[in-house]
Amino acid sequence: MSDNAAAGTVEAQGPVEIDDELARHLENKREELLEKFGIHDEFPDAVLDEAAERTDDIAGDIETELDVREDLRELTTWTTDPVDARDFDDALSIEQRDDEYVLWVHIADVTHYVDPDSEMWAEAVRRANTVYLPDYTIHMLPAELAETVCSLVPDEDRLAHTVEMHLDRETLSYETIDIYKSVIRSDERLTYTQAEERLDDPDSDLHEENSLVFELADRMHEQRKADGSLVLNPRRDRAHTIIEECMLKANKAVTHELMWNRGVEAMYRVHPQPSPEQWDEALQEIQELDGVSIPGEAWGDDPRIAVNATLEDAPERQLGKIQFAVMKVMPRARYMNDPFGGHHALNFDIYGHFTSPIRRLSDLVNHWIVHENDVPEDLLALCDHASDQQQAAEKCEREYKQFLEEVGLDADAVNNRGIEVVDDE
Repeated sequence: MSDNAAAGTVEAQGPVEIDDELARHLENKREELLEKFGIHDEFPDAVLDEAAERTDDIAGDIETELDVREDLRELTTWTTDPVDARDFDDALSIEQRDDEYVLWVHIADVTHYVDPDSEMWAEAVRRANTVYLPDYTIHMLPAELAETVCSLVPDEDRLAHTVEMHLDRETLSYETIDIYKSVIRSDERLTYTQAEERLDDPDSDLHEENSLVFELADRMHEQRKADGSLVLNPRRDRAHTIIEECMLKANKAVTHELMWNRGVEAMYRVHPQPSPEQWDEALQEIQELDGVSIPGEAWGDDPRIAVNATLEDAPERQLGKIQFAVMKVMPRARYMNDPFGGHHALNFDIYGHFTSPIRRLSDLVNHWIVHENDVPEDLLALCDHASDQQQAAEKCEREYKQFLEEVGLDADAVNNRGIEVVDDE
């Protein structure tokens, strides 16, 4: 990467600078919003004490677990995350064989440390998700857990829940799905920018692996679009495409296993479809935008395919308005204890979350169900609570971003680069 190009990256721009007075205003606003939406910031002492106790002997615990887990430490494995990420909860491995791809998605094994009888589980249920405000995060689980044993850092053994998928080279369909507990050892932690650089440099470490997984991810992405999956961000870079598509494939594999092979209840993600009239309203609004035209052949197809086709050629300045027109008519997705109704935006008959158990209750519960085949008695109440808490978190984030704009701060810049308080003398 050239010096000029590097200067334009988030890493090179540095934090947004504010003075003490504005910092106090931001803190007061956060406290006001957290109280308004019932979001808890500080962890009870019992939860923190339990987290410390359960992470007391990491090496010894992992050594013991090697007797009952798949040892994948020799498998080339790496993580890809934003530059400011503090926990790395998912990692990838990939191989290409004669007639198949083998894709491993390794997820931090949170349920090894957090079970339904623990204080941390009870607190995770109360919070239901991590809340991400620009430059301020309210975690679902204690940072001591999320940033240590459940962070798949390089060159250290870690406990994982692995989804191993054998995919047909031609159709990309699942030939086999295997979900099991493992021990992994990440070779490297990449930022999204570094992953892009590795893709461009044939002589770099992990170039072949990143190139192969992008080849697969790009094909999965195009296949999803062709099948009618709504893609509102068609110009995402290669590194983000890799992570998004691999996580979608793993989530879909897990819920396929839960529903079709086991027939059990779980925390499925159900997204209803808009009415035909609502879709017509959105498409008409999009068609009237300056410089935007829905391709003639797309009008009679699935409206999701029409939106995808429009976004491909729309001017950059209109992307946000197209996305907003669609989101206005979209019903809210909710967690349900059965998958029926499917996920409209993704065009998946069955879908659920598995790949982020550090930050979402749904994933934590699904990890427990997959491993123990034990469905919590209060599963329906958990689904409703997680759905409600997610909505509260989104409202809190939206109002905080509005406040940042009101006080003259760029919410996206704060979110991407963080804040530094400086003397105003």
